[in-house]
Amino acid sequence: MPARTSRKMDSKIRRIAAGTRRSGRPRAATAASRIYSDLRTELLSLQRRPGEAISEAQIALTYGVSRTPVREAILKLSDEGLLEIYPQSGIFVSRIPVAALPEAIIIRKALEETTARLAAERATSSQILALQSILERQREASAAGDSDTFHQADEMFHAAVADVAGYPGIWKYIQQVKVHVDRYRRLTLPQRGRIAKVIVEHEAVLTAIEAHDAEGARRAMEVHLESLLENISATQHINPEYFDEQP
Repeated sequence: MPARTSRKMDSKIRRIAAGTRRSGRPRAATAASRIYSDLRTELLSLQRRPGEAISEAQIALTYGVSRTPVREAILKLSDEGLLEIYPQSGIFVSRIPVAALPEAIIIRKALEETTARLAAERATSSQILALQSILERQREASAAGDSDTFHQADEMFHAAVADVAGYPGIWKYIQQVKVHVDRYRRLTLPQRGRIAKVIVEHEAVLTAIEAHDAEGARRAMEVHLESLLENISATQHINPEYFDEQP
């Protein structure tokens, strides 16, 4: 594949994985949107842990803005269920709602089984090469013990499958559904053998896509995402303080 085509496709996949379009946001982003984006990333990556207090004043000071854009960002994150606002007590990072995880995973699984099947039917040689490149990044991140890069490449892989399927908008919808699943998934990565297992499961999805085996790709994706359902209880036992229900 020509280098220019590869770079163009890689850039497109990165935008899809991030849930943005080139024209989706003004070049000079508003303070509120910038704060929202940064805080959301910190929340989903567990840099800000469930139960942790959020200081509106400190965030305003950090960004050199008034409290108004900070409050706007916080309200939006509250609407997504990532922050909880208590008028007399303060603002806190929400704990992961155990009861909401199975439904979100089932919705995601149903949608991604479809994108995997369609990707196997439609994948071109250059698109397969792009998927192989993303999977190689995951292997490199695993070897380096870099869970953040591994997670980013994981997102890119799933976004790329939706793009190859011809329905990149499905990934954007999945991103809205899987907010709490993302935080839960971050907790599974340090578990012994988990990253290696994800790589093997992605390899199975890619092998089926390469073979244009639609049913095989659908089944491989089903198996891959089914493991998220199976790991909820174990992850909750390991990290009880992150969840809203005690095991």
